[in-house]
Amino acid sequence: MSRDVPGAGLGPQLPLALRYPPDQRFESYIAPPDGALAALSWLAAGTGADWVYLAGASRTGKTHLALAVCAAAEQQGRRAAYLPAIAAAGRMREALDALEGHDVVAVDGLDAIAGAWEDEVALFDFHNRARGSGLNVLYTARSIPDDIGLVLPDLRSRLGQCTRIALGALDDDGRRRVLRERAQRRGLVLEEAAIDWLMTRTDRDLARLLALLERIDRESLAAQRRVTVPFLRRMLGLD
Repeated sequence: MSRDVPGAGLGPQLPLALRYPPDQRFESYIAPPDGALAALSWLAAGTGADWVYLAGASRTGKTHLALAVCAAAEQQGRRAAYLPAIAAAGRMREALDALEGHDVVAVDGLDAIAGAWEDEVALFDFHNRARGSGLNVLYTARSIPDDIGLVLPDLRSRLGQCTRIALGALDDDGRRRVLRERAQRRGLVLEEAAIDWLMTRTDRDLARLLALLERIDRESLAAQRRVTVPFLRRMLGLD
């Protein structure tokens, strides 16, 4: 359930799903709400809801799922684009116009343009064009349309008509599962005792835990050492 974002959609295009991080896929998202992955899979394939709105606080996996939708769409031969709204703030119309001809678009982090009248009008116009052309669209934000500070009533109304999925934060068991599965995909043997130690001795914020896991992977490989609690204590200077 990682959250890092490549700036796809605003720069040179990479081949197919290769532009999307391999860890950010439907199958690697931990504890999704009931029906969420099915709805997003239908969106990616163009066989279900044409608009979906993901709402969730920071670190709940909105970007993970937005990138997973784009990767799944491209794996099925559809043309997808990921647009981080924060990167397009102040030039939303230009960024959205550049996406003409795509089959699936994920606009991530609408909070970044909330209150910016011209950007909101541009998004409203894009939304109407998307509806008319059959484009499948995913939006993400930290809360529902009425609560993110949008000033254009018609845009709030349109977004309120989307299929809505609410994401919740992971508990400690979910964080442990993310660490375990991410380590396995890296070929890193992370003992349960090591996971327990990390969860009690370090920041439990998931993004920081995943960044720490990358460091552990690098340093254990360089040292040719197994990841044990003594290794972690030395690595973090906690002996």
